[in-house]
Amino acid sequence: MGAAGGHQGRKHIQELENLLLDTPFEGSNLTAQTSWPLIQSLAFKLNCAFPGLMLSSGALGPLPEVRRLRARPPHSMQFPAELTQEACQAPIRELRLICIYFYTSFFFKDDPNTVLLNDYVLGAQLGHYHVSNLRKPINISFWHNRSLENYTLTCVFWKEGAGRDGWSSEGCRTEQASPGQVQCHCNHLSYFAVLMQLSSARLTAEQLASLTHISLVGCSVSIVASLLTILLHVHTRKQSDSMTRIHVNLHGSVLLLNATFLLSPVLAAPSAPESACTGLAAILHYALLSCLTWMAIEGFNLYLLLLRVYNIYIRRYLLKLCAVGWGVPAVLVLLVLVVKSSVYGRHVIPLSTSQDNSTGFQNISICWVRSAKVHGVLVMGYCGLTSLFNLVVLACALRALRRLRAREKAPGRRACRDAITVLGLTVLLGTTWALAFFSFGVFLLPQLFLFTILNSFYGFFLFLWFCWQRCHGGEQAEEGPETEASSSSQMMH
Repeated sequence: MGAAGGHQGRKHIQELENLLLDTPFEGSNLTAQTSWPLIQSLAFKLNCAFPGLMLSSGALGPLPEVRRLRARPPHSMQFPAELTQEACQAPIRELRLICIYFYTSFFFKDDPNTVLLNDYVLGAQLGHYHVSNLRKPINISFWHNRSLENYTLTCVFWKEGAGRDGWSSEGCRTEQASPGQVQCHCNHLSYFAVLMQLSSARLTAEQLASLTHISLVGCSVSIVASLLTILLHVHTRKQSDSMTRIHVNLHGSVLLLNATFLLSPVLAAPSAPESACTGLAAILHYALLSCLTWMAIEGFNLYLLLLRVYNIYIRRYLLKLCAVGWGVPAVLVLLVLVVKSSVYGRHVIPLSTSQDNSTGFQNISICWVRSAKVHGVLVMGYCGLTSLFNLVVLACALRALRRLRAREKAPGRRACRDAITVLGLTVLLGTTWALAFFSFGVFLLPQLFLFTILNSFYGFFLFLWFCWQRCHGGEQAEEGPETEASSSSQMMH
C-alpha cells in the first residue's frame, strides 16, 4: 500500500473512532457495525469506580469474511482499574472506552517486509484522553497455531510521529507464556500487534545466560585494562611516539565500545525511554565502527613500517589518522540518523525454546541496529572489509618475519619471542572479529562462545600486548622491521 493509501486508511480509522466516541447509545456497551471488512469494534460506558475489564474474542460475533478460515486464533485484552484514574481527576460527564479489532494489517503499513502475527491489530482508546505510564500494564494476549522456530516475536504499538508512522516497542514487554500464546504487557493505550522478525541464530536460555555472564566479565575487565593503558600513556607521553598514540586511540575506542555495550541492556529495559535507547544504540554503533576503523589503521601503519621503512614522511600523520578513525564512523552514523533514526532502538535477542524459563533467565533486549540492511552493510560489511585488510597485512608481516629468520644462523633461538610477536599482532589487528562470519550450522555455538570470549576480553589482550612491548622495547628495537617498535622513529608527526 502506498503512502496515499496509508493516509486514507488512517482517515477511515479516525472516522470510526469518532463514531464510537460520539454516538449516543443505551445500556453499558455498544457493538458497532462498520462498512469496512475484517474490523470489529466495541464501546463501553465507564465511571470512576471502574473495577477493571477483561475482553475476549469469544464474546465477539463471527465476521463473514473470516468464516472461511478453519480456526480463527483467539485474542483478549485486560484493562486494569487504574485506567480511569487520571481522567477522573477532572470533572467528566461520561467516560467511554472503545476497542477496535483489525483482522488485517492493511491500515498499518510500516516497512514492506513487516510481518504481524495472525495479521491482528488490537486497539483501545479512553475517550479523548491520552493514557500512558500505567503502573499496572494492559495485558493483551494473542493465541496462534503457527511454528515460530525461526522468528523473534516483539510486542509493538502503532506510533504516529511528525516524520513518519511506524511500529515501536516502547513501553511494551513481550512474554511467551506457552508455545501457542504471546502476551504483551504495555503501559499505555494504542493499537497493538506482535511483530515477527526472521532470526538466523537462536539460543537456549542457558546458553544466552552463559554468554551474557562472559560478556559482563570480559567487558568489565577490558574497561579496566583500557583505562590503565590510557593512564600509563598519559604518565609517559613525553617518551611516546605516533605508534603508541595510535595504540591509545584504539584503546579509547575499545573503552567506549565496552562501556556502551554494558549500558545497552539497561537502557533497553521497558521502563527506560525509547529516545535514550535510540541514542545509545547510535553511540554503540559508532563505537563499534570506530574500533574497527582503528584496527584497520593499525594494519595500515604496520604495512608502512614493514614495506616502506626507509621512505616514510606523512605530514601531520597522527592528525589525519584521528580524522579517519573518529570522523568516518561519525559521518556514517549521522547519515543513518538523518535518513531513518528508527534504525536504532530496542533489539530482542531470540531464544530457541519458548520459553520454559526454568533457569529464571529472561529474554535480553539491547539497544542496537534494528534494520537488517544497515546491519548487513554498516556492521557485517564494514567488519568484513577490516578483517580482510588486516589478514592480508598479517600475512605480509609473517612473511617478513619468516624471511628474516631464514637469514639467521640459529633461526630457532627466538621461536618463543616470535610466537608472542605473531600472537600480539593477531590481537592488535583484531583478526578475531572475522569469527563473526562463521555463525551458521555446526559452527554456530563454538563461534558464539569463541567470539564472545576473545572479543569481550579484547581490551585486556591489548593491555598485555602493550605491557609486553614496554618491557621488551629495547630488545625489539634490535629485531628488525617485523616488530613495531623497531621503526617507530621513522614516523613523522
